[in-house]
Amino acid sequence: MIVHCNFEELTALKAGARHIMDEDAPEQGMVAAPPEARERMALLMPRLGGDFSITTLAEQRSLHRAVTVIVELHRIELEVTVTATHPADEGAVAAYFDFAHALSVQSRLAEVGREMEALIELVTGGPATDRLASEFVFPD
Repeated sequence: MIVHCNFEELTALKAGARHIMDEDAPEQGMVAAPPEARERMALLMPRLGGDFSITTLAEQRSLHRAVTVIVELHRIELEVTVTATHPADEGAVAAYFDFAHALSVQSRLAEVGREMEALIELVTGGPATDRLASEFVFPD
């Protein structure tokens, strides 16, 4: 299964992933990313060069969790920037687009996950267990 990503979406994902990976000390009032979020980013970053080729439901779930962390980061940055400046401020507009692009990828990943689960259920006659999520392979 292929999830297509455009340049702007990949740029927003890379920015979020880099922010999480480069985060040594959180800013005042911010909470440091948990170690598992950093691990997810380390696995995601090499894949941010183009479209996602997803071969298993387990892989889709891992990608979705990583992108969800980035979406939440961008959501927080958007809220902080809008409230600290003005909704029409250049930084607020840029934060909105980063959030929106990451959210769009998250939505497509979720849709592909639902399709993969449905196909596994159709072919096997049962729910997509963790074992099937790892072993049932989808071609591109």
